[in-house]
Amino acid sequence: MLLSIAMILLIGMSMGWICQKIKLPSLLGMLITGIVLGPYVLNLLDSNILGISSELRKIALIIILTRAGLGLDVSGLKKIGRPAVLMCFLPASFELLGMIFLAPRFMGMSVLEAAIMGAVLAAVSPAVVVPRMVKLMDENYGTKEGIPQLILAGASVDDVYVIVLFSTFVGMMQGEGASVISFVNIPVSIFLGIVIGLLLGFALAFFFGKVHIRDTVKVLIMLCVSLILVVSEDALATPITFSALIAIMFIGIGLNKKKSEVAKRISVKYGKLWVAAEVFLFVLVGATVNIEYLGKVGTKALIVIAGALVFRMLGVFVCLLGTSLNSKERIFAMMAYTPKATVQAAIGGIPLSLGFACGETVLTVAVLAIVLTAPLGAFAIDLTYKKFLKHKED
Repeated sequence: MLLSIAMILLIGMSMGWICQKIKLPSLLGMLITGIVLGPYVLNLLDSNILGISSELRKIALIIILTRAGLGLDVSGLKKIGRPAVLMCFLPASFELLGMIFLAPRFMGMSVLEAAIMGAVLAAVSPAVVVPRMVKLMDENYGTKEGIPQLILAGASVDDVYVIVLFSTFVGMMQGEGASVISFVNIPVSIFLGIVIGLLLGFALAFFFGKVHIRDTVKVLIMLCVSLILVVSEDALATPITFSALIAIMFIGIGLNKKKSEVAKRISVKYGKLWVAAEVFLFVLVGATVNIEYLGKVGTKALIVIAGALVFRMLGVFVCLLGTSLNSKERIFAMMAYTPKATVQAAIGGIPLSLGFACGETVLTVAVLAIVLTAPLGAFAIDLTYKKFLKHKED
């Protein structure tokens, strides 16, 4: 395992650096590293590290979501209002409807099978989007208009909505029928996540104000609290749950509200943690990609993915109707909301493992979506944000 960790970090960082030098997103190099080192090509990664891959990827997500919360300007979200709420579910719903419309026609799937595939693909990747929106906030691009705050918040909630839909459609495929409580759980889990996160953020602000400890220790305490939240959510067997990832982001927001100076210092520490966490995240996502499936994908799958993304971008456009954003800012938001990676890697193989007839097709399309949209979406954000968004000082 130690050799695998060394290879992930050294080769992943090197490939990321090479991609940056040729004006490509560093995550592309990390994804390629994972694909090549992973079990489907050279098989050089220890099976033990692959066995805990999902946990390591989740830790990386926790790190970047906490950092996002520590730097998120909630007042900017309040100013945006309605579009911020719509971005949480409308683009994903449009993409799902697009898949239901396209997949039966191009790939011969039933409506329910198309809905399952649509639910797998409809989640935007916080692993790709969130660090880039944090970068925009750090550099003050689009912050006055609330664009990175809008996309960041939407990307965090979007996944909760899509995963609940996926679970519901899988249950219907297994003959369980649609559960009303599952749909009720969507807004409830989001609300509970916000409340729990804010309360914990306020509590940590009080504790850090009373007990003088090093910032490094504060980071470790916050990481432990975040891990406990994730474990608690997974352990809950009740119909109504809470979203741990949203709670984790709102811990940062709560701490920032009460102790902004402490939040800024801790944010710097989390930024340093993200250097290593990002490499692990994308290399391990790449290791889940089975390139044999890619060889079986035809033009029809590409058309379906591209068509569904057009529907998604239309959903973002609808969300932004009535806002003061100009055409370039709207186009940026539409492009920034397209990357896929983490959720698709996590749930893309479930239909196949359950023995569904559409399982291999769903996994194949999910893999292709990761390979195409993660680097292209990241490239679109990195290439256009300085041209399409206003700098706050301007």
